[in-house]
Amino acid sequence: MREPQFHELHRVDTAALAAEAAAGLLAQPARANPKFFYDTLGSRLFEAITELDEYYPTRTEAAILTAHGPAIADAVRACCGGAAPATLVDLGAGNGEKAQRLFGPLAPARYVAVDIAVDFLRPALQRLQRQHPGLDLVGVALDFSRRLALPDGVVQGPALVFYPGSSIGNFAPDEALRLLREARALADGSALLIGVDLLKPAGRLVPAYDDALGVTAAFNLNLLRHLNRLLGADFQPRDWCHRALFNADASRIEMHLEARQALGVRWPGGERQFSAGERIHTENAYKWRADDFQALLHDAGYGRVQRWTDVAGDFALMLAAAG
Repeated sequence: MREPQFHELHRVDTAALAAEAAAGLLAQPARANPKFFYDTLGSRLFEAITELDEYYPTRTEAAILTAHGPAIADAVRACCGGAAPATLVDLGAGNGEKAQRLFGPLAPARYVAVDIAVDFLRPALQRLQRQHPGLDLVGVALDFSRRLALPDGVVQGPALVFYPGSSIGNFAPDEALRLLREARALADGSALLIGVDLLKPAGRLVPAYDDALGVTAAFNLNLLRHLNRLLGADFQPRDWCHRALFNADASRIEMHLEARQALGVRWPGGERQFSAGERIHTENAYKWRADDFQALLHDAGYGRVQRWTDVAGDFALMLAAAG
């Protein structure tokens, strides 16, 4: 059996991460980069979130792929000059489960899994290799929120860049435009297949980020445990509560951690006093109108865009030609 290749471009610089985290806590208002969600426990909690009744994006995207898989595969091959893509690049790969749905219809020769969570990615690729022993697997540990660029030779032949799960929503529109342009360069004249969560009433959106079982709350609160390890801080998670709200003006869900009472947080070289009800802003999830996101793809330099949605119009898969 083959062994996965692995490129660790994201090397943990603890001092730099600690400085970034401290700067966020001292900002007005306080904030934390969503990448601090994804320690090993955070990655597992997010997997659990995707199984929740309230969290519709994962199952809706999967249903679109099932219902329209042959048409999507035909459209991808058309973007790749009539042949299957030689390389499937999976951004934010996690355990690779979503991309596996494309292995059958597209039969790529190489699968490139890109993720920031180094300790999660390596065992996930090893499990995937056992399931697909003939497939060439490459893991790239990379923080593509900063820049999306892969080592020379990793992408071979026509490539499909796959960015599922509506994770593009974590980026503000200007940041999303930058990432889409970098993905276009990576696709090397072929295509991008991307999942986009569409704008809908707040009553549908908010429960997906504030589930009844409290799994998303645990995911959000786990960020404090991560900051404790990273900074040597003394956050007490029980002193904080999870908040999710819809910001209609910005067309985004926001996640926050809210102090239950006045408290202080300390770490070597710094501290911050929080008043009761004061928040740390931990994540944005932008929601798009389909036509507006298609226009963004055109702004990023893509050509023809095809899209498939569920019957309710909650979610879209868009295929954008990079050539």
